[in-house]
Amino acid sequence: MTLPAPTRDAALAHIADFTPHMGARYAKRRNTDYGPRRHGAVSCLSPHLRRRLVAEDEVIAAALAAHGQEGAEKFIQEVVWRSYFKGWMEHRPTTWTTYRDGLERDFEVLTKDRKLRAQVQAATEGRTGLDCFDAWATELVDTGYLHNHARMWFASIWIFTFGLPWRLGADFFLRNLLDGDPASNTLGWRWVAGLHTRGKTYAAQAWNIAKFTDGRFVPRDTDLAPDAPALVHEEPDGLPDRLGLRMPLLPDLSKPTALLLTEEDCSPTLPDGLTIVTTATLEASHLRSPETVADHVTEFERAALRDTAQRLGHRAFEMRAGLPRDLAKWAAQAGARQIVTPFVPQGYVRDWLDSAQPALDAQGITLTEVQRDWDKRIWPHATAGFFKVKTKIPAILQDAALV
Repeated sequence: MTLPAPTRDAALAHIADFTPHMGARYAKRRNTDYGPRRHGAVSCLSPHLRRRLVAEDEVIAAALAAHGQEGAEKFIQEVVWRSYFKGWMEHRPTTWTTYRDGLERDFEVLTKDRKLRAQVQAATEGRTGLDCFDAWATELVDTGYLHNHARMWFASIWIFTFGLPWRLGADFFLRNLLDGDPASNTLGWRWVAGLHTRGKTYAAQAWNIAKFTDGRFVPRDTDLAPDAPALVHEEPDGLPDRLGLRMPLLPDLSKPTALLLTEEDCSPTLPDGLTIVTTATLEASHLRSPETVADHVTEFERAALRDTAQRLGHRAFEMRAGLPRDLAKWAAQAGARQIVTPFVPQGYVRDWLDSAQPALDAQGITLTEVQRDWDKRIWPHATAGFFKVKTKIPAILQDAALV
């Protein structure tokens, strides 16, 4: 199965095709990685959900209509995981900051440690000699996609079998994954390493890989680390502090408005009555990593943003996140007194917008955000493990009028 094109129409058509498989078939086969371009057991909609070319509640509504709440339970839970991770990191925003700071230190070590540099290069180029791992590295670089189970195995082997710094692995994913998301990617790697659910790691096991790759790979037990001790020494004081959810500044309908579109939400719901004097799309995926981000990632982002502007009927200025002061310059030249953008959670886009704030303040331009009801329903519960959110799913679906 090839991934749908980076447009909303393509995503909607793919949902229609996959909806019959969101029930028992998905629950039975979703954990098996059948190999490159054979991922028909899962939806492959994650690049579109990550950018909200289609929204979480849209795909959940399709699953419920076709299979009911019980039949679609597993599919719905997998969709909610993405929302949970975003909410968890919104409660603990320093998680992203410490990841970026730690990654910078890891790269500094890499420049000085020739042996480590060679090991990381072999891992990212698929030259370790471990067949399954090398195949996943190659698939990721070639296609921009990996099955979720393969991501877990890969991260576990990277950390525990090869003993490589986990942030360098997370960075390798983020700069290559079409669905690369600061929250899901960072917290997924933290979970494998025993930092998210404190002390609980994910250990790749030979029998599990053989079973859930449908026999494509049959590693030996001795190929993998015999144990997977949690990296709790990296955070001796425990989990990052929970600071609470950030409350965005809401738009003022009386002000001339500049509309900013980012890959954080490519199907924006805007308040009625806005006077939009200019629109821009912001390409920012090059900010994912200090290293070069894959061309297929930046091309997907660019196409998704163009599709968004076209659907809105706006002639958009295409801005690339460079000098932060460019944001204020663009809005001021159009006579805007505020910028409106769909909510931007923790991550590289948020970092860039925060760095642009002094120039906006100097121009007297406010940065306002519109937050989705879906996030407002889930994020308050994303304070601990996923189980807390999982128990709330029936009530969340009811509150969203999905059931």
